[in-house]
Amino acid sequence: MSISRKELIFQIVLIVLVFLFYSFDRQNPEFRWSQVAFFSTHVIAAWLIGYWLMPRFLYRKKYVPFFAYVILIIAMVIGLEELFLEQVFFPGTKRAKNFPGIIFSLIEVLPVITILSGFKFGWDALQKQEQIEALKSTVQEGELQFLRSQINPHFLFNNLNNLYSYALEGSTKTPEIILELSGLLRYMLYECKEKFVPLEKEVEQLHNFIKLNKLQIEDRGVVRFNVKGIAAGYRIAPLILIVFIENAFKHSQAGQSENIEIEIDLEMKGTVLHFHSANNYMPSEGLDTVATGIGLKNVRKRLQLLYPNKHGLKIHKEGNRYEVNLSMELEKMNSS
Repeated sequence: MSISRKELIFQIVLIVLVFLFYSFDRQNPEFRWSQVAFFSTHVIAAWLIGYWLMPRFLYRKKYVPFFAYVILIIAMVIGLEELFLEQVFFPGTKRAKNFPGIIFSLIEVLPVITILSGFKFGWDALQKQEQIEALKSTVQEGELQFLRSQINPHFLFNNLNNLYSYALEGSTKTPEIILELSGLLRYMLYECKEKFVPLEKEVEQLHNFIKLNKLQIEDRGVVRFNVKGIAAGYRIAPLILIVFIENAFKHSQAGQSENIEIEIDLEMKGTVLHFHSANNYMPSEGLDTVATGIGLKNVRKRLQLLYPNKHGLKIHKEGNRYEVNLSMELEKMNSS
């Protein structure tokens, strides 16, 4: 049997309080050793139930042996009190000679044992809940780390394909693309290790990412990025918005070589960040849609984990146009 210092202090305080309640007598308030002796049998019984029976039987769902042992312990307490303690503290009296009956004895014994063992059950339930919450937090953190680990390879794979095309063409923009790409990778690898990053920093990287992709579009279309009302001091989960922007560029360029239209709006109202992206596209076989791409499956899961009941995501497809609307309730940087 193991017991922590915190639990030991709790049990001692509980026993003292219950004893004061148990022994209080307005007619005869003096201290009596008989009260200590009788109360001690109740404490021992409660400890046997709480620290021996509960872990071995009740928590393992062995209900029949648990209640059988409880009945046995209560019977032993009643027998000990009637056959020994009554004779020691009240020899020759009517109380020592006559057995008051099972019902009266149970009324004397059960309340204290029930209170003490019940508080032990409650303590164990609280500790178990804390363990469950800690385990859930660990599992969630592990899942988030796994999801984030998928982002970098996915992002790198797409952009290396584009870079490879420019290198084959001998484009003079290849060095600039490599420079922009290295800056974004540095941010992803070294500055996004925390669960949340400053909102301003994330918006800065969105600018860089859009600049990188605009180099690939050149004069084949138009890209608009509008930012309004971004407040300082807020934090956001990194690499969520970039997935939607990446998909907008990816799907706009697939199957069409001109008239590309991409519009991205970012606005903050109060504590809610509103993101909107719209792009045209030409249907192409084998192309992941915005609704089924690996990056968006990833980001949906991250939103569920990091912003439960604090986000709204709508993806709409109509004709040759995709639209994404995302709202996220953000927290201050100093929030716990």
